[in-house]
Amino acid sequence: MEEGMRIPNHVAIILDGNGRWAKRKGMPRNYGHVQGAKTVEVICEEAWRMGIHYLTVYAFSTENWTRPKEEVDALMKLLRNYMKTSLKTAAKNNMCVRVIGDKTGLDADIREQINRLEEATKDNTGLHFQIAINYGGRDEIVRAVKKLAGRIEAGTLKPEEISEQLLNEALDTQGLPDPDLLIRTCNEQRISNFLLWQLSYAEFYFTETAWPDFSKEELEKAVAAYNKRNRKYGMINEEE
Repeated sequence: MEEGMRIPNHVAIILDGNGRWAKRKGMPRNYGHVQGAKTVEVICEEAWRMGIHYLTVYAFSTENWTRPKEEVDALMKLLRNYMKTSLKTAAKNNMCVRVIGDKTGLDADIREQINRLEEATKDNTGLHFQIAINYGGRDEIVRAVKKLAGRIEAGTLKPEEISEQLLNEALDTQGLPDPDLLIRTCNEQRISNFLLWQLSYAEFYFTETAWPDFSKEELEKAVAAYNKRNRKYGMINEEE
């Protein structure tokens, strides 16, 4: 990395292309997911070394349940294994891990593993790593609105008291800064229902590289592109 580079505080990544990457190699889609999980571990370490403090990855969306049962079952098995290895990885790297999404839609043993992982790492002071599982941006907003509606029904909140801050605090990402940079791999150029509220002012970076091939060098390219953006947040660019 060049000296003087602005490092984004929070990077969000849509991990795309695992299946296509595997197909190009003549392997089953699940092979791509396994390799993609290994890439996540590598990028977590590289992001922290680079100075990124928050990293959020889109691992499994609410829409992914419509995939073939065999693939979903394999993804859930991979998730179970990943939760176990994350305990060791987080301890080694002082990483704070948090899962966002509708956990009620997951099997009880996975929810238990998530709780164990979050509890064991909550005081760690290294990278804050968020994994979006059974996550959908619209679903998250609906669940947040229901929380506020419950407070109104209970008489602890008046409709006119609802604000952006209150809604923000009802989201899965409560307490986290909004992403500065969104990366999507495998050349897809859409956000696919990911962090709809939180990405309001994020810079977007799309790369042709499939997620299993994403590397330290690819992350550096994304950060370099981020540095070329004018972060005025609605202000007039003096050069315009």
